Amino acid sequence: MTLAIKPAPVKKQVRVAAPQATAFRVFTAGFGTWWPASHSIGASPLKEAVLEGHAGGRWFGRLQDGTEAAWGDVLAWEPPARVLLAWRIGADWTYRPDLTTEVEVTFTPQGEATLVTLEHRLLENMGPAGQGARARFDSEGGWGALLDLFAAAAARQA
Repeated sequence: MTLAIKPAPVKKQVRVAAPQATAFRVFTAGFGTWWPASHSIGASPLKEAVLEGHAGGRWFGRLQDGTEAAWGDVLAWEPPARVLLAWRIGADWTYRPDLTTEVEVTFTPQGEATLVTLEHRLLENMGPAGQGARARFDSEGGWGALLDLFAAAAARQA
């Protein structure tokens, strides 16, 4: 009998100094205003990060050479409370349309602020490389740092 280790989901939270609707709007429609150019895939540098605001939409990078680099798609769209994204980038940082890991982001009102919770799960779908990918997502430059960039952008727009 062979046992496989299932990587635990990466879960990060940030308290955003903005109402729920603003936080949701900045995270989604304003995605390109806070997503850093350093976090992209493709042969050319990132020009703009895009998240299409509807179930079945895409999230991707528009690159400086005019091409697009797919990252995944929008599985659920529930403004202003939740968005669920398919992350289809393998542990080798290439797009894999056959791969599905999930990034769920929830927006919970807390008075005038919003608690934003991000969970990246199903990392076992990456196979043996899933544990290493999990370590990168949970690292200093991973999801936590991205949420901090988002929170700063949302606070500026509150």
